[in-house]
Amino acid sequence: MTIKDIARLAGVSVSTVSRVLNDHPDVSDTAKEKVLAVVNEYNYIPNTSARELGKSSSDNIGVVVRGMSNPFYTKIITAIGNKIEAAGYTMVMQQIGTSDDEIMTAARMERDKKLQGIIFLGGKLDYTKDQMLSINVPYVCCTFSNEYGNLDKTDYSSVCIDDNQAAYDAVQLLYKQGHRRIAVLLSGAEDGSVSQVRFEGYKRALRDFGLEVDDNLIIEISSYNIADAYAGMKAWLKKNRDFTAVFAISDNMAMGAMKALREYGVTVPKDVALIAIDGIEASEYMNPVLSTLCQPMEKMGTEAVKLLTDIINGKKGHKHIILPTSVRQGETIK
Repeated sequence: MTIKDIARLAGVSVSTVSRVLNDHPDVSDTAKEKVLAVVNEYNYIPNTSARELGKSSSDNIGVVVRGMSNPFYTKIITAIGNKIEAAGYTMVMQQIGTSDDEIMTAARMERDKKLQGIIFLGGKLDYTKDQMLSINVPYVCCTFSNEYGNLDKTDYSSVCIDDNQAAYDAVQLLYKQGHRRIAVLLSGAEDGSVSQVRFEGYKRALRDFGLEVDDNLIIEISSYNIADAYAGMKAWLKKNRDFTAVFAISDNMAMGAMKALREYGVTVPKDVALIAIDGIEASEYMNPVLSTLCQPMEKMGTEAVKLLTDIINGKKGHKHIILPTSVRQGETIK
């Protein structure tokens, strides 16, 4: 987005927009409100760095990581960094909290660092065309796609697993072991994130297997954090004991859940089965070893960079890659 776009949307002149952005006093309150409303709506970020404005190009690729404490991203970030370096580019990474705005962060990085492209590692699944007007370089969504937004598939790339099907497969594994009272531990049922997609896969599996979706078996904690999963599971256990299995939507959450179960005298897998999705390294060293559907983390990272650099170099257009998961049998299903 340029100041010409802002002027058109606000119904004012380009010079008026310029004066507002530079905080000049000779602008009416009405015009200023119109301009700032457009700026805020479209996340416009003016580039004030004369040095960067003078550059015609750079070799920088931005990586915006949403969720600073998520161990799932560790191997992916390493793979992305190695692939970017091998391709002759420089990685510029910014980690943000789960409640922060990755689009605003990326737009600021694009202008300040003269990025050639952007990889979003983790993010919301409901981006709109208007939101993405602030991004003027090609971008790839890594570990997620735009399930609930209105982006044209030809305008961006993605690399992820089929989260809905992975959740379905996890529930199916439990069902085949005889489980019928299957609880789900998730971060949000309708939060526009991977959690929502996996919850839909969970419900689809129950319906296909002739089981009711029971609200009493839904544990919603609004976070992927281990500590929050532990606390949420502990609180839920105080009033719910009629279940034989738990599907946690991430390994991180499963680890917190297992601690809560243990403290309540529930033995995994003797009393309750537990399964998750991700395959992070730490869950392989749990006792018992977590049963989970592993995502191909290194492959995700390298494919994201390959997609982006091919687009930057004009070799290919946007593409959407869905990678398979693999089952780690583990020791938490019986």
